[in-house]
Amino acid sequence: MLLVHGPAADDLFRKCRHEAFHLEVRDTYAVASESEGLRRFLAGEPDPTDYGQRPWAQFMRETVGRGVTVRRVRVVTVPHSDYQRWLLSITVSNVAAGEDIRYVPRHHAGNVPPDDWWLFDDELVAFNLVDRDGRPAGMAVTSDLEIVDRCRGVRDRLWALATPYADYLNSVDTR
Repeated sequence: MLLVHGPAADDLFRKCRHEAFHLEVRDTYAVASESEGLRRFLAGEPDPTDYGQRPWAQFMRETVGRGVTVRRVRVVTVPHSDYQRWLLSITVSNVAAGEDIRYVPRHHAGNVPPDDWWLFDDELVAFNLVDRDGRPAGMAVTSDLEIVDRCRGVRDRLWALATPYADYLNSVDTR
């Protein structure tokens, strides 16, 4: 496996030709740039952030604009964690940027891998690494066919169970 950090991870998307798929399995994340938005959400304060203008949303618009399909499945515990409730409130900006994001309640998901990962063009898997405090710590990248095949199978199984973001949002209590 190859360890990549920061801007090198963006190159995985830039080299992607057809599809980037992300599996998310954590109920909470410790991303420093999200802490203020989460704090405001939990305090019931308006959030002045335009999430559609975040660098990630702009990067996804560029990626999708090149003809790359970007899909995610979020496996979530119900009732939702505070973090997931907040994420549900801002995911509309990711969808507007071109991502197809879907949800599977954990109790319907069956056996789920313990780690988040990206699958690029059904050829490369990049595992999202976190430190012991849950902060992002880079990606471990492999093209090992056995690992890629396993991730493809997980993707296909969970995608078949997943509910599109808008439908999921309309079907759950986010309080």
